[in-house]
Amino acid sequence: MDTQSKKALEVEWVLEALIRLYGYDFRSYERETLHKQVIEFAEKSGLKHISDLIPKLVWDRSVFDALARKFSVTVTSLFRDPNALRGMTQEVFPYLKTHPQFRIWHAGCATGQEVYSLAILLKEAGLYERATIFATDFNDSALQQAKLGVYELRHARDFSNRYLEAGGNASLADYYTTRGSHLAFHPQLRERITFANHNLVTDEVFSEVHLLICRNVLIYFDESLRNRVLQLFYDSLFRSGFLWLGRGETLVGKQRLDRFDQVSFEDRLYQKNSQAETTANCPMSTSKAKGQP
Repeated sequence: MDTQSKKALEVEWVLEALIRLYGYDFRSYERETLHKQVIEFAEKSGLKHISDLIPKLVWDRSVFDALARKFSVTVTSLFRDPNALRGMTQEVFPYLKTHPQFRIWHAGCATGQEVYSLAILLKEAGLYERATIFATDFNDSALQQAKLGVYELRHARDFSNRYLEAGGNASLADYYTTRGSHLAFHPQLRERITFANHNLVTDEVFSEVHLLICRNVLIYFDESLRNRVLQLFYDSLFRSGFLWLGRGETLVGKQRLDRFDQVSFEDRLYQKNSQAETTANCPMSTSKAKGQP
C-alpha cells in the first residue's frame, strides 16, 4: 500500500472515530476536500501520523471541537451577494406578505451575518414582526458569535454599500452601535431570531417554514448527502414555500421539475411544487454557469 492510500485509510479511521465518539457523521462530505482538511489539521497539530488524532479525540473534547470547526463552512459576510439578495426579496417578500405569521429557516448560518442582513430587510419591508427565524449550524463556536451579533467594523463601508445594493432604504449604521473596532447590532434585531444547533447530515426536519435558505453549503456534500438534504428541505417547506440556494448550487433534471419550480436561475431561487411525489429524488448540480441548466 502506497503512502497516499495509507493516509486515506487513516482519514477513514478518524471519521469512524468521530461517529462512535460524538455521533457526527462527516463521511458524506465531498471526499477530496474532507481528506485535505483532516490531513492539514493533523499536520498543524504536530502529529507524525493522521491516526494519532484518534487518541486525542478519545480523551480531549476540545480536539473534536477544533476539527469540527475546520469542517464547518464559516465563509459569510453582511449582505453577501447583494444582487441575489435583492432578487430573492423581490420574489419572496410579496409571498410572505400574504401570511399573518411566517417562518424562515436559515440552515448553515455560520456566524450569522446573513441572518442579520435578512432581518434588516424584513424590518424595512414591515415584515419583521410577523417573522419567526430559525438560524442553525452544527458549529457551536460560530453560533455563539452569531448570538452576540458583533462583527469587525473595518469593513463597515463595504457592508453599507452592499446593503444599499441589496435594496436597503435607510442607513446601515441605524442598526448597530460601535464598540471600539467592532459593530454590535441592536438587540431588537435578535428578537425574532432563534439560533440553534442542527446538523444537516444527521438531524431531521427542523420546522415547517415558508422560506428556507441554505447557501453555499451543499457544494461540500457528495451527491448522496445532497439528495438526502434536499429531501429534508422539501419536507420542511410549507406548500408553495421557497428554497434559496447559493450561486454554485442548482437543482437539475426532471426530478427538480417534479419537486420544485424554478423561480430564478440567476438567483438560485426555487418554489416547492406541492403536487410532487415525496418519494422522488432531487439531483443537484454545482455548476456556476450563468445560463439555464
